[in-house]
Amino acid sequence: MRLRHIEVFQAIMEAGTLTGAASILNISQPAATKLLQQAERRLGFALFVRAKGRLHLTPESMLLKGQIERISDELRDLQRLASNVAQAGKYVLRAVSTPTLANSIVPKSITRLRQDFGNTAIELSTQHSREMLTSILLRETDIGLTLQELNHPDVRCEPLCTGSLALIAPPGTWPKMESVQPIGIDWIAGSQLVGIATMDCLGRQLQAYLERLTPAPRITTWVQTYQIAKELVCAGEGLALVDPFTAVSAGPDVQIRTVVPNFPVRLYAAYRIDGPLNSVQKTFLQCVEGVSRELIDALQGVGTEAA
Repeated sequence: MRLRHIEVFQAIMEAGTLTGAASILNISQPAATKLLQQAERRLGFALFVRAKGRLHLTPESMLLKGQIERISDELRDLQRLASNVAQAGKYVLRAVSTPTLANSIVPKSITRLRQDFGNTAIELSTQHSREMLTSILLRETDIGLTLQELNHPDVRCEPLCTGSLALIAPPGTWPKMESVQPIGIDWIAGSQLVGIATMDCLGRQLQAYLERLTPAPRITTWVQTYQIAKELVCAGEGLALVDPFTAVSAGPDVQIRTVVPNFPVRLYAAYRIDGPLNSVQKTFLQCVEGVSRELIDALQGVGTEAA
């Protein structure tokens, strides 16, 4: 089968009629009919039968359906990739981050970037880490910011800085003198906690961290982002273990204590290895690193404020 035959096959499956398939492909109905006939002649069997005014797969074409759908998906990815390669020169900076970092780090980093590159065109988006890797590989974005290491032979994942896990609580949970001191993980045992349901390496490590506690924390609400966890803490839902960037950016709405023993949380920048970063992209990463280190220093400084 030629690619055009695969396209008409997919279009007929979607529309159910040759007229509808022709509309999808932006060709005439006779042209769609001719393509279908050509495909069937090459294969030596019918691909569709008509029933109640619609076209349905034959038993033979049902055997081809899965492979044809995979080829169609790969073709769409190829078309997306080609389009993004063509457009790459139009966007000096295209960055994607996880929702947590989009709220805590990216805005300040962009503000600093503007000091050196005031007229730079910028595209920002948010994705979870798995989707982020796909966007980088398909050249839909150039730089990804995430709290989990992305492993792929065509992508470099560069650690920018490392902070510590923090426990946040509604105001008044601890006396002022206590609230500026680190807190042992055992204190969380049996407490009402907002759970983080992110199914990645960091999420699994955090879950294993909590499973050591007896009694286990009481978790009745699960969320996918630290930002949502912070909002629930502000609403009085309980405590939450969050990354240092979310903790510090929460402001006076919560109390913050770093957790001991230390649970490291790393910020990574991910980008393709097939070409050097341009000056704007390099400066952006320098801004991200600077902002993130300042936030981590601010969190570490919380423990010295009692003096």
